[in-house]
Amino acid sequence: MKNLILVRHAKSSWDVPMQDKSRGITCQGIINAHLVSNHVKHLVPNTYIMCSSTAKRAKNTALIFAQNFAYPVESIIFTDELYTFDEQKLEEIIKSLSKSYENVILFGHNGAITDFVNKFGDQFIENVPTSGFVSLEFETDSWNDIKKGKVKHKIFPKQLR
Repeated sequence: MKNLILVRHAKSSWDVPMQDKSRGITCQGIINAHLVSNHVKHLVPNTYIMCSSTAKRAKNTALIFAQNFAYPVESIIFTDELYTFDEQKLEEIIKSLSKSYENVILFGHNGAITDFVNKFGDQFIENVPTSGFVSLEFETDSWNDIKKGKVKHKIFPKQLR
């Protein structure tokens, strides 16, 4: 069994012109990331790895979730590969994960996350919003062999307000 949690980065700001990777998260994004992470911490497996895009908004979101899950921030794997908006690239990354990882939490970007969830989940989600949390379960022993899985949980900030 493989368990994958996808978290879309918290709401980011477009107010200041800067490189996309450098955009941080807004005050509302910080609030929503704390709201969702505190709400879902009981849904997270006992052991897992946490990986994040290197974009500032994804890193900051991962740090908030790690703080609220009591996960050591130095153990977060930050990778440029997860800075993708393409579902096909995200699928390749996930399918290349080590077989030894049973539970993985990934912090990334849309449209990759919504498209991946709709391709591999068993229910249609129109849009995974910022700070959105989607948990998928796959009946396989290898990430490379994932097929259609089950959406176990989907928690979005709007539901919690």
